[in-house]
Amino acid sequence: MQANTFQAAFTDQNFMAQAMDLATQAAEIGEVPVGALVVCDGQIIGQGYNQTISAHDPCAHAEIMALRQAAQNIGNYRLSGCDLYVTLEPCTMCVGAIIHARIKRLVYAATEPKAGAVASQLQLFSLPHFNHVVQVESGLMADEASTMLSSFFKQRRMAHKAAKALQNIPL
Repeated sequence: MQANTFQAAFTDQNFMAQAMDLATQAAEIGEVPVGALVVCDGQIIGQGYNQTISAHDPCAHAEIMALRQAAQNIGNYRLSGCDLYVTLEPCTMCVGAIIHARIKRLVYAATEPKAGAVASQLQLFSLPHFNHVVQVESGLMADEASTMLSSFFKQRRMAHKAAKALQNIPL
């Protein structure tokens, strides 16, 4: 492995680990555990985690939050040359935002079999009418991200089941 390739892989691993930390923050407040960060020239310029429930905002996905913060930090909605690290394959809305922001490279961990718009359900980046091409890499820390998501939803189902059982207890 060449030194530059090794350095890039090491950096990707570090940035994805930080995105995983952000996903943990989302889970701690009851949000679906997805974290994202925007990196430009090796520096984090934006970060976010899912906040749709707590912010009462259907657009407050981790990617959108990270893109918004990055754009504010550099004073431009165009994030040309920047990379986006996210723990889950982006949805249709987020893919659109990634294209409009002119993200250079998307690195995501786990696939989203139900609503993924990069590879799983739709392949929006491959449509020929977009005037921007995003490089895509997937699978980095996929097992860790998938485990976190599965655990979150398992706990949520158990809590829902327990709450339902309590409702059926006669007084």
